[in-house]
Amino acid sequence: MPALFNVLASGRIRPDHRPWLRAEVDAALWCALAQQLAEGRWTLLGLWGDAGAVHMALLDATGGAVGVASLACADGTFPSVGRLHAPAQRLERTITDLFGLTPVDAPDTRPWLDHGRWPVSRPLAARPGAPEAAPYAFLPVEGEGLHEVAVGPVHAGIIEPGHFRFTANGEAVVRLEERLGYVHRGVEGLMAGASVAQGAALAGRVCGDSTVAYALAFARAVEAALGVAAPERAQWLRGLMAELERLANHIGDIGAVCNDAAFPRLLAPCAVLREQVLRAAEAGFGQRMMKDRIVPGGVTADLAPAGAARIRALVSTARAALPELISIYDGTASLQDRTAGTGFARPDLVARFGCGGFVGRASGRGFDARRVLPYAPYDALTFAVPVLDGGDVNARVWVRIKEVEQSLGLVTQMLDRMPEGPLGVDLPVPGAPCEGLALVEGFRGDVLAFVRLDAEGRIARCHLRDPSWFQWPVLEAAIEGNIIADFPLCNKSFNCAYAGVDL
Repeated sequence: MPALFNVLASGRIRPDHRPWLRAEVDAALWCALAQQLAEGRWTLLGLWGDAGAVHMALLDATGGAVGVASLACADGTFPSVGRLHAPAQRLERTITDLFGLTPVDAPDTRPWLDHGRWPVSRPLAARPGAPEAAPYAFLPVEGEGLHEVAVGPVHAGIIEPGHFRFTANGEAVVRLEERLGYVHRGVEGLMAGASVAQGAALAGRVCGDSTVAYALAFARAVEAALGVAAPERAQWLRGLMAELERLANHIGDIGAVCNDAAFPRLLAPCAVLREQVLRAAEAGFGQRMMKDRIVPGGVTADLAPAGAARIRALVSTARAALPELISIYDGTASLQDRTAGTGFARPDLVARFGCGGFVGRASGRGFDARRVLPYAPYDALTFAVPVLDGGDVNARVWVRIKEVEQSLGLVTQMLDRMPEGPLGVDLPVPGAPCEGLALVEGFRGDVLAFVRLDAEGRIARCHLRDPSWFQWPVLEAAIEGNIIADFPLCNKSFNCAYAGVDL
């Protein structure tokens, strides 16, 4: 039995939670788990609120297992995890904003999502409060010759809103502090009481460039709760969609990073190739972003022969185009001068925050949910997880390049071995409350979904966690010592989601 399960076993195991253990624990065990987090024994996967309780999802990487600890908050408080483990701090601030639960001895008690503009405060608490508006106190920085540069939340171009407060000495960044929350949409409130079908639609709209990853995580969580599995063909079609989504985003990012390094030579061909991926997705599944194609129980669209042929043609086109694009990137000295050594994300910090995706793998953390916690169809496929240790913009570009190559191979394998069969199964009415947890690999990293269904099969609680929760803080550290003008380059190389963390 994995070590994490042994620890959780001292709590009260919930039999209605699948596929991993969820245990109701006391404050002492909660604090012990937080201490073990701080010591690096576990990795924090999620921390979220509920009606009178908090939940903490942990990864036991050695045992290849996930467990959830739940603590009742009888007096509306809980021991702060962030006091010992910094990656929990923004999650705790969010719990307070949404549920009014207070982390005791938390090092940062400022609001995160609530900007004082909501009609109520603590909207998901049993008793919401009156609106609360107060000036936001950015963290102070002391020293001679320092000045602040405030950027955003409105930016040039069509991008999401976020505020970045730079403290600089000349051009060198001494500190960056982010403030997000501007695109909060109340997703968790909308999920409560929704049907599974409505929840699937909402999940696929949390973050537009990751609609497949979110829909897949939600679907797998619902299926785990109900104890059902999608048909084999549906699982392989889901994998095909996930790899097309990964290809579109990685290819687009490679060109965009180069453009932010003042090298637009690669932006256009990457944009053209990304467009070809989206058109192949539309030919295969009837929608460019494959929105609403993955639902609990299966998929809503089959892959027609013409669509399969279009995707195969895309693979051939991409494989023919990649060598020249890579040669241009690797052989342009002025471009390498901008990307190599810039925006270094320390491996120890990446490991501590549990950064996934290309951010983690470019700094030596090789976690990939498809490999560590395998799920169909990846458990039957051959692929490598590229891991580098450079930790800079250049390494994050190279991980993307290598993952594009792996995804092309995965797409070919899935097309060659696609099983026949039905596209979906009917979902049963549970008859009693049940819960499910899922972790899937999106293009940015691992996406977590927790779903609780009531006896009638409606959503009682749903929490979706984007990989960017653990990447945004590391970006703050990675920019230190760089010049302000390199922030767009560093920021794009991380490509963290705004909407994904604004719920």
